[in-house]
Amino acid sequence: MSEKRVILYKNGTNTKGEIFVVPRTLEELMSQAYLKFNTKVRRIFIEDGTEVHDISFIRNNDNLYISCGEDFIVPPKDEAKRIKCSEWVTLNVGGKYFTTSKSTLTTKEPESMLARMFAGDDDGYLFTPSNIDKNGAFLIDRSPLYFEPIINYLRNGQLIYDNNINPEGILEEARFFGIESIVPTLEQIINQQNVNRDNLPLTRRDVIDALIRSAYTTELRFQGVNLSGSDLSKLDLRYINFKYANLQGCKLTGSNLSYCCLERADLSYANLDGAQLLGVKCLCANLEGVSMKNSNFKDPAGGRANMEGVNLKGANLEGSDMGGVNLRVATLKNANLQNCDLRAAVLAGADLEFCDLSGSDLHEANLRGANLKDAAFELMLTPLHMSQTIR
Repeated sequence: MSEKRVILYKNGTNTKGEIFVVPRTLEELMSQAYLKFNTKVRRIFIEDGTEVHDISFIRNNDNLYISCGEDFIVPPKDEAKRIKCSEWVTLNVGGKYFTTSKSTLTTKEPESMLARMFAGDDDGYLFTPSNIDKNGAFLIDRSPLYFEPIINYLRNGQLIYDNNINPEGILEEARFFGIESIVPTLEQIINQQNVNRDNLPLTRRDVIDALIRSAYTTELRFQGVNLSGSDLSKLDLRYINFKYANLQGCKLTGSNLSYCCLERADLSYANLDGAQLLGVKCLCANLEGVSMKNSNFKDPAGGRANMEGVNLKGANLEGSDMGGVNLRVATLKNANLQNCDLRAAVLAGADLEFCDLSGSDLHEANLRGANLKDAAFELMLTPLHMSQTIR
């Protein structure tokens, strides 16, 4: 439900009114009026002189009169300047002029604040001189940017606004002026925008904001989030949980991903050149086409990077230190592992078809049951022993 707004005047006057949002209690309204008018408020009346004792009986756009304790005083009729009622009116909204017809303001939303402002009889409607500028336009202290879609809606019944205008601002103006028929449409637009925003990938700024609020040993949960295409290069991402995350095409060059959980994450065609991957968990992750040149998997403390079942098809790991890494039953078809340190690595059951292992160190590596069809083993630092490949 939209907020109710009222105009408060001092008892016995129709000048220098102030707009208030109706609070929860009558006492709160009296306190707010005291701060604005610098007058102790003890009683509040509606236009016919009835005293208000319950906040729930106040209606939206009511004119109310505050009293220091005295009875209701009827405002003098000659106190306000009577403006001749014309079919055409000009509004000065935040310094911008809008000329429109009286019927536009009063027909579509007859209970709105604008309609009540201009719903005069044949003789005219009342406006105090302070409501009118030197050009005769009626002053309204609101944002013209958000008012323009409102006035156009009252003209033609359609909500039209530029893409650079925030619909939340239009919604606030609609509620302020009491244009209730447009509120559901704006709420639907805003909800849809929020849904679309939720589907957008997180940015580098989003990740940094999370990092600076947490200690590096804290496991941040980025599980299942969309980070595709994000630039996360040279960031300290240790211990983060990226399980099931979408990291397609991410730039992670020089980043520290040590002890991260990348289980079943999608890093296809990402760039991890020079990344630190000590103790990383990449079980069944998709790293197809990834670039991981000169990356470091070797943990001096003896921990193993676990990449069991990972898809490294067509990946480039040239020059990487992969000592002790677990690549059991991994797919490395057409991968480039030239000049890699694979000492004591586990490649049992791995698919190494057309894999280039030239110049690599496979000392004590376990290749039992691996598919070595058409794999290249030129310029090996240590020759393969039969026991390394036969079950």
